[in-house]
Amino acid sequence: MWFSLAVLLLASCCLVDVTHAEETKENTMSASRLASVRSRRMVGGMLAPHVPWQAMIYLSDNVVTGGYAGGALISDRWILTAGRNLFVRKTRQDTQGQNPVIPKVYLGIRGLPEATEAKQVAVEKIVLHPGFQNHTDWDNDLALIKLKEPVVINDKVTPIPLPEANQHTLIGPGVITGWGWGHLLTASESLKHMTLPLAPVSSCRYEFTESNTTVVDGNVFCTRPAPFDQNVCFGDAGGALAVIDDNTGDVYAQGILSYDKPCRRQRYAVYMKVSAYLPWIHSVIRGDTEGSAALRVSVMKRMYSL
Repeated sequence: MWFSLAVLLLASCCLVDVTHAEETKENTMSASRLASVRSRRMVGGMLAPHVPWQAMIYLSDNVVTGGYAGGALISDRWILTAGRNLFVRKTRQDTQGQNPVIPKVYLGIRGLPEATEAKQVAVEKIVLHPGFQNHTDWDNDLALIKLKEPVVINDKVTPIPLPEANQHTLIGPGVITGWGWGHLLTASESLKHMTLPLAPVSSCRYEFTESNTTVVDGNVFCTRPAPFDQNVCFGDAGGALAVIDDNTGDVYAQGILSYDKPCRRQRYAVYMKVSAYLPWIHSVIRGDTEGSAALRVSVMKRMYSL
C-alpha cells in the first residue's frame, strides 16, 4: 500500500518537474502553443497506477441519473464515501426524507470499462452520518457502505487505514484519485490522480463564508489547486485524500472529498476530516445500537464495584 501511494506521489512530482521545465521555455513558445499546453494541463490529473483502496460507487453512466463517483475501502467489509454519492439528486432539498440508493460497487478497477460483474461486490446496507445535510448540502457528508461478504485482500484490493489517535494534525500535500469530469464536462473513464497542497483554513473559510456555500469548521479541511490550476471536479467526491506520515511512514486517509465543484471556477475543495469522525465510524463498524454505550458503562461499573 505504501508503495502504491509512493508511486502516485512520485508521478505527481514528475508532473511538477515537467511543468517547471516547460515554464523555462515559455519565452520561446508562441502564445497559441503555450495556451495549448496549459489547456491540456488544466484537464486535471494524470492517469493513476492501480490504487487498491479505490472504490467506484456507481448509480448510472449519466450524471443526470446519479452518475458514478469514488469511495475508499477501509476494511474488508466497509467502504467510506460521501453521502451525496448515494442520491440521484444531491441537494439537501431533494434528499430530505429520502432513502439513499443502493449503488453498484466495484473494487480493483482503474476505469469504467473494467466495471464488470466479476469486479462488483454486493452491498448489505448503507449508514448515512446522522447529521448528514443538517443545515447545508455539505454538512457531515459521509456514509459507510457495508458489504455482504468480506473481500479478499490482495495487491489489487487493499484497505487504506484511518488515522491513528496521534495523527489528528493535518499534513500535506495529499494525493486524490477519481473519475471526475474533465474540461469536456464528461466523466473520465480512466482513474486519474493529482497531488494537492493544503489550503490555509482562514482563506478557505473566507471564500465559503462569502459565497454562503458551506461551513468550514473543525470537521473539514481544504486543498488548493495544483500547478496550472488543476483541481478536483464533479464526480471525484468520495475519494480519499491519502497522505504519508513522514515520521512513521504510515499511509492513511486524511479526508474524504465532499465539495468537488472547484473544477476551473473555484480554488478550494472541501474534505470531511476523517479524524473528526472516528468515533462515529468505529461505532458503526462495531455494530453499536442505541443502548450499547450505556450497557458498556453499566457492566464496567458493576465490575469496578466487585
